[in-house]
Amino acid sequence: MHKDVLIVEDEPAIRRLLMGALDRTGLTYAEASTAAEALRLAAVQPHPLVALLDLGLPDRDGLEIIPQLVEAGLAVIILTARDATEEKVAALDLGADDFVTKPFDSAELLARIRSALRRKTGSRADPQRRAFEGGMIDREAHAVMIGGAAVALTPREFDLLWALCEKPGRVLTHRALLETVWGLAHRDDVDYLRVAIRALRKKVETDPSRPKLIINEPGVGYRLAGSAQRVA
Repeated sequence: MHKDVLIVEDEPAIRRLLMGALDRTGLTYAEASTAAEALRLAAVQPHPLVALLDLGLPDRDGLEIIPQLVEAGLAVIILTARDATEEKVAALDLGADDFVTKPFDSAELLARIRSALRRKTGSRADPQRRAFEGGMIDREAHAVMIGGAAVALTPREFDLLWALCEKPGRVLTHRALLETVWGLAHRDDVDYLRVAIRALRKKVETDPSRPKLIINEPGVGYRLAGSAQRVA
């Protein structure tokens, strides 16, 4: 039987909290307390769509199985400690979609899960156009509309917005964005990214000083709020 979510957590108390949150929404789930069991359940067809993965598993480091879960077709949301910035970056670079900090807020967790599920079950409309909260970006026409009005972006700003729209709701690390938009030679030039994000926010945010579209994850990277849908 198909399950929406695979819970990979070895602490029974946290596993019960996760199960309770999912039960209240009607989402179905399978549970695993070890990396080996998680990989076995991920291989079951049809496989779950989203994995909630704790990194401190008894048999293997959770980081080690992220690529295998992603390859199996699951979106991976990491359950991590509040101060584990390096761990978050490593997980995202290995292919994780998102992370939720312990102790987690159930409403936030469920929002992240729903966002991941939407990405996995999204439509197959035009891959060159994305609608996001308050606007639309067209890669082929190299055009951006905000509130029905055309907005002029520099080529770099356009590429940065497109990169965020390709993975809405997902945290993209500083390094991932720099490699995508500036190239490998600038993968560590975080100041380039900060300047470009600041300029982009001035053009696409209602109040750039209080951004609601392009969200900063301190020490990690940026995410596009909400969901960006392909446009037919």
